[in-house]
Amino acid sequence: MEAVAIAVLLLAFAFTYTNGFQDAASIAATFIASRSATPRQGILLVTSMNVLGAVLGGSAVAFTLSGLIEVVDSRQTLVVLLATLLSATAWNLATWWRGLPSSSTHALVGGLVGAAIAGTGLDSVNWGLAGLTAPSPELTGVVKVLALLVASVGIGLGGGYLVQRGSGRLLRDARRRTTNQRLVRVNWVVALLMAFFNGANDSQKQLGIIALVLLVAGESTTLEIPLWARLACALLLGLGTLSGGWRIMSTLGRRIFRIAPVHSFGSQTSSGLTIAVSTLLGAPISSSHIITGSILGVGAAENPRRMNWRAAKEVVIAMLTTIPATALLAAALVLAASPLLGV
Repeated sequence: MEAVAIAVLLLAFAFTYTNGFQDAASIAATFIASRSATPRQGILLVTSMNVLGAVLGGSAVAFTLSGLIEVVDSRQTLVVLLATLLSATAWNLATWWRGLPSSSTHALVGGLVGAAIAGTGLDSVNWGLAGLTAPSPELTGVVKVLALLVASVGIGLGGGYLVQRGSGRLLRDARRRTTNQRLVRVNWVVALLMAFFNGANDSQKQLGIIALVLLVAGESTTLEIPLWARLACALLLGLGTLSGGWRIMSTLGRRIFRIAPVHSFGSQTSSGLTIAVSTLLGAPISSSHIITGSILGVGAAENPRRMNWRAAKEVVIAMLTTIPATALLAAALVLAASPLLGV
């Protein structure tokens, strides 16, 4: 296997690690901030279920992502994937340093599209526009990914709002102490399921890139995911989760508004259902943005005047700029690297 292909594989694994402390930190944020679990308990639970989800999560999301670009030239495609992972990893690290939850999915999609346009042209990107005008319209390619990303964030926001309003009415006359004890137990179950499906969805994005690298490098004849790659991504996702991501957890769990067990229940329930359904449908969604949207929805339903809208604004700006920023960075990297690598 040539050096560029090996570099891409190593970068895919490094990106998986950063994904662990980005998206997984978002998963644990409300669970820990509501004191449903101690930081140690919360991180260990999320880590173990992330790893399990990554191993058992299937391949539908991976093949959706790897199908976003067409292989025009093998070596040029490797350069495109290299630039994609460099830009996405850099964005994950930059937003983590600022304590902002960012979407590893958005970063990958933006990087992939920007790098492909710069490296192999507009026609090498599977935009999915033909599916919209077909006799039986269907969502495919970039259109499918973007539509489902927007929809999932909207569902997370609306779901968090509705669950919080509904639970607020149902628990209006309940005893606070007893209710909190019951909600803490429920939050453990919901966090467990949400972490499993997060691991299943998140790891597949890197696995899709790895499968494409192995195909382009001639190491496999079909687009398939070897067991060693799945196990390696599961391990790195778990290690990334264990490393903390405390900056992001602080932003989501404390800076926007003070989270109680009932708020964690609202956020986790709406987010968990959205992530689970998206994973089963093969949609590469953003766990971080779904959870962020659900937290904003819960806070707006509880009392919008108690929210730190300045912190919320910073988070939303990071969400909106991820795809264009990574696309531009990846395109610049392709244009700079292509002459150096002789492509």
